[in-house]
Amino acid sequence: MRVSDCVFCKIVAGEIKSERLFEDEQTIAIRDANPQAPIHILVISKEHIESLMRLPSEKAPLIGHMGNIANELARHEELWSRGYRLVINAGPEGGQSVPHLHLHLMGGRPMLWPPG
Repeated sequence: MRVSDCVFCKIVAGEIKSERLFEDEQTIAIRDANPQAPIHILVISKEHIESLMRLPSEKAPLIGHMGNIANELARHEELWSRGYRLVINAGPEGGQSVPHLHLHLMGGRPMLWPPG
């Protein structure tokens, strides 16, 4: 996929409008357009990295940063005391439908196990 065709790159660039719940130099956070839980937020890397499987080792701290952002958003969304789920899908069989690194924060209902 070309970066110019990536829906998340278009959101990051402001070409597709979306309410930004959080933004810093590395990430943005938005509500998922197809929520799978009452609260479903995406934390998206601003840099186009196709997948967790393609994350260069020198960029590994980005995953921790995304997790910290998700934790803060969980507090803001009042999920902290009840619990929530963080998910990073990797590759087609991992359920990744958009080839751009992103993390899902889901909550507001009991999360079942196994998830898939």
